[in-house]
Amino acid sequence: MSIERKKIHFTSGDTECVAWHHPGRNGGCVIMAGAIAVTKEPGTDRFAARFHDAGYTVLAFDYRHLGESGGQPRQVVRIGEQLADWRAAIEVAAGLPEVDPARLVLWGHSLSGGHVLQLAAQHTDLAAVIAQSPHADGQAISRNASRHQRPRTLLRFTGRAVLDAVGAVFGRAPRLVPLAGRPGTVAALTTPDAADMARALDPGNRYPDWQQAVAARSAARTGFYRPGRFAERIRCPLLVIACDQDRSALAAPALRVAELAPDAEVVRLPGGHYATYLDEFEPAVAAELSFLRRRVLEAPQQVRESGSAAT
Repeated sequence: MSIERKKIHFTSGDTECVAWHHPGRNGGCVIMAGAIAVTKEPGTDRFAARFHDAGYTVLAFDYRHLGESGGQPRQVVRIGEQLADWRAAIEVAAGLPEVDPARLVLWGHSLSGGHVLQLAAQHTDLAAVIAQSPHADGQAISRNASRHQRPRTLLRFTGRAVLDAVGAVFGRAPRLVPLAGRPGTVAALTTPDAADMARALDPGNRYPDWQQAVAARSAARTGFYRPGRFAERIRCPLLVIACDQDRSALAAPALRVAELAPDAEVVRLPGGHYATYLDEFEPAVAAELSFLRRRVLEAPQQVRESGSAAT
């Protein structure tokens, strides 16, 4: 990928996280992270390149326990820790020399798309948030996922998750499951969308160092995560990208978030959960760049001009 970037390190809790820093020129900064157990390169590279080309600084990071970031055990996803990693990344981004702290934007897909909804409700100083096929309602997602899994396999997955959780108490290594698989296999995702994950995020094995697996207990716990319930508390501009045939995160909960958030825009696209990385990449990135231009670059200038006129 022919874009200027350098690695930076920052601390979240007691752990070192690693990020790609793409220095921009317009003062805006898009902070990004991948979906569940998806590292920064497969999860953000293509979008980061387009944002950077448009002049934005990009800070794309790995959560602790994943990718190049520290933390033991590996391949474990803990919601609270990941939210703390976001807060640490926001602090780092605000201090970058080329960044205007009033122009910070959060971008996330799937599970990270859910994280940015909760963060937007808690941080009133964000310029905008982009939630792409967000994990908004874990209970609805889990109910739907069970329809695409065989009962016996679902029991095997549950058993592995329980054993993994018990083993964690005694310091045992995580029991991993693949991120995606066919119905009848024990995997985190076995919906029809699962077949698209590799070609969407890792075409031609572009990212051979990405371990496409997650602790079984982590995959099970996301079913209790419902960040969409914070929608009414989001005060910054929000863009929701919803794919109509999304069989994984589902379009309906994402659209509900857009209805409830006070200042939300929604773009509906055809296709499944990974459509924004496949056939709908260009429409998705065009919508996101338009949103950033209007709500991050132009809106603050309009506010400043209005304030000057009033005085």
